[in-house]
Amino acid sequence: MPTRRSFFSLALLAGVFLAGCHKKPDPKLLYVSAEASGEVVVVDPEFGSVLARIPVGKRPRGLKVSRDGRYLYVALSGSPRGGPTVDESKLPPPDRAADGIGVVDLVERKLIRTLPSGQDPESFDLSKDGKMLFVSNEETAELTVLDLDNGKIVRRVPVGKEPEGVSVRPDGKVVYVTSEQDSKVTAIDTTTFAVVGEIQAGMRPRSIAFSKDGSVAFISNEFGGTLTAFDPRTNQASGTVQIEAKVPRGQRPMGLAFSPDDKQLFVSTGRGEAIAVVDVAKRDFDHLIEGIGARPWGLAISADGKRLFTANGPSDDLSIVDIASGKVEKKVQLGGLPWGVVTGGG
Repeated sequence: MPTRRSFFSLALLAGVFLAGCHKKPDPKLLYVSAEASGEVVVVDPEFGSVLARIPVGKRPRGLKVSRDGRYLYVALSGSPRGGPTVDESKLPPPDRAADGIGVVDLVERKLIRTLPSGQDPESFDLSKDGKMLFVSNEETAELTVLDLDNGKIVRRVPVGKEPEGVSVRPDGKVVYVTSEQDSKVTAIDTTTFAVVGEIQAGMRPRSIAFSKDGSVAFISNEFGGTLTAFDPRTNQASGTVQIEAKVPRGQRPMGLAFSPDDKQLFVSTGRGEAIAVVDVAKRDFDHLIEGIGARPWGLAISADGKRLFTANGPSDDLSIVDIASGKVEKKVQLGGLPWGVVTGGG
């Protein structure tokens, strides 16, 4: 015969279980992919502290948070890390079994499964309804479409050579893919998967970013230090923004992030070790925020638009930047060659 104490204990356990089921990750936390160490690093930006390190697999790079904020998707690659100065003939053979999209439970802070992705995934974006991933496969010049409900690849779309950046237009109807080697961006219908346009970019295009209403978009062009502005409704280029160079190697535009009011565009500049600030209305360079770190690549902005976050590979750290003052507030040492960064709010 159950006692009053046993009923109380069962009720308490049930309450704990239900509380756990309703627990949600903090949207203010940061998630950084560490390419060399095979981890996602969880960072509290308020205190500049590392909260956790989550092993995920080989060469984690691109990151996206699910629409409900519960899961983190991370691109994993079995291709050996190369670079402009690396003799690829001396690299070890690729481990194709390591390719995939890792799914991380942000409440449990652990990898729960790895989905197929096509060969050597690097960047990707979520469909508007959060049910599909669009993944760039650099070595096969394809965009892979992954159905998240059944965990299967449903389409492969040929794009330009060395595809990298992937971004879905805010209305969800078109996905855009940069081609580093062909200096262009391919626009693909997200329902029919037909190519609906091509935009001529500058040399070595890396990323694409859209204003919230989808009326303005920019492409970062690493070589030449430029951005290409284009009209997403017509898929026609509408101008070029030259980023001012204050360092011998020049600025190398990489990551992009609009301010919440869409008045400014922030650009990580790689070897330029800075963030460029662009006046969106004028389609013109405004100023540089310097002293960011060694080769800032991944770039994210806080929901309130007050801070920027950059993943700095060679210096193994994360920079937290106060936008109003244009100063680096903190540098958080992470190790592992940081590549990408996202906020828990997406």
